[in-house]
Amino acid sequence: MPIPGSGLAKGLAVTLRTMTKRSHTAQYPEVQPELPPRSRGVIGLFEENCTVCMLCARECPDWCIYIDSHKETVPASTPGGRERSRNVLDRFAIDFSLCMYCGICIEVCPFDALFWSPEFEYAETDIHELTHERDKLREWMWTVPAPPALDPAAEEPKEIAAARKAVEKAEAAAAAAAAAAAAETAAAETAQAADTEPPTTPSPEGDA
Repeated sequence: MPIPGSGLAKGLAVTLRTMTKRSHTAQYPEVQPELPPRSRGVIGLFEENCTVCMLCARECPDWCIYIDSHKETVPASTPGGRERSRNVLDRFAIDFSLCMYCGICIEVCPFDALFWSPEFEYAETDIHELTHERDKLREWMWTVPAPPALDPAAEEPKEIAAARKAVEKAEAAAAAAAAAAAAETAAAETAQAADTEPPTTPSPEGDA
């Protein structure tokens, strides 16, 4: 059975210990804080990867993502081929006054077009200015930290393995072609030397 008043005594002990310690003041903004690597500051846009699939806008619980696009016809790449149409991004904006930083848009993007940036200094005096267009989102993209290194014991990603095998195959083919060319050149030089070498006349036997 706990002693009456023990909780109060423990709380006062914590207060006394805290009172004896000197407080640390962060000199912001002269000294920038050290943020954790997975800080959720703002969302950066890698525009080249966006295919206007609208998944991020549809899955956003706050409906704070605005996307506009139009279709363009791509001519056939081969004679007799069929023309294709593709979506071209016209506008990509995020209203950070509505965003609750859940990260769903980043998780559902199938083409890795959205990333978390640790930037947090984007306060505005007018709430309407918290809607940032794709130019600002692209600028924040370059502040996205590099992904952490893979576990040394982890399996190599399939994409990297396939790219490495393709490079090794190309290098082996180039080396084989170079070796064949060198052998052919050496054989041609040997044959040319044999053709240009003067014949030797044997000396008659019994010459004194």
